[in-house]
Amino acid sequence: MNLSLQTLLKQAKEKMGSRTHPMVRGQALETIRRAYAEGIFVRITEGYRSHARQNELYAQGRTKPGKIVTNAKGGQSYHNYGLAVDYVLLSPDGKKALWQVNSDWRRVAAIAKSLGFEWGGDWQTFKDYPHLQMTDGLSLAQLQNGAKPNLGGSAASKKGPIADIQSTLVSRYGFSLKVDDLFGPETKQALLKAYQTELNKQFGANLVVDGVWGSKTSAASVTLHPGAKGNLTWILQALLYCSGFDPQGMDGILGEKTVTALRSFQRESGLKVDGLAGVATFRELFK
Repeated sequence: MNLSLQTLLKQAKEKMGSRTHPMVRGQALETIRRAYAEGIFVRITEGYRSHARQNELYAQGRTKPGKIVTNAKGGQSYHNYGLAVDYVLLSPDGKKALWQVNSDWRRVAAIAKSLGFEWGGDWQTFKDYPHLQMTDGLSLAQLQNGAKPNLGGSAASKKGPIADIQSTLVSRYGFSLKVDDLFGPETKQALLKAYQTELNKQFGANLVVDGVWGSKTSAASVTLHPGAKGNLTWILQALLYCSGFDPQGMDGILGEKTVTALRSFQRESGLKVDGLAGVATFRELFK
């Protein structure tokens, strides 16, 4: 039997406790809800962390057994101010923690970022893949000196990238699609219909726009090279984002950041890592 959403939410509330900032707590719970709707099971492992607990973690791999898990001492982590949470994915039955940073893990990070979080997996030096935080632009030094974040309600009402994708699909192609900021089968099908529409318009493919990947769509597919511009590149960027590989914008230009996300997707999917978006890449993105 699969874990219920209610169980995941209850566990998260217990782990975060009362000293995690209300906005952080609320958006972490919303991340769980949205991931659950996509069949991804998320457990929050920690929220607020005391200075003493932080020092214990810092000692791990240094003066105590184990691997190094943090470079932060007490007072040097956003956890210490209730502004961060850590997460892990679970098997559907909840019996196994899944620590592999795969497309599901990155998808959760993308959901969280759309809700106002920063993700430790985006850091350039010490990548902290389970880590999510909200800082309101405050440094640790400012927090140590007593500054208080003003997270307000902006993150809760923020229109996420998936809602932007859905809105574009509706306005650009006239599709009937609910703009709910959730990436489900309907949104993926609409992206495939948009892909088929562009192949027809740009290359005269004469495909039936049915949102089904078949032999004719496969045969009509083209390869996008770095520097490519237009609606097909926008569709690629939307698919990458929804798959958990953030191209850092959806401007319809296959630039350096999109190529980086594309290569990461290819590598994780077992495809040839060439930074070119061809039939094999699109087939895998539309799975």
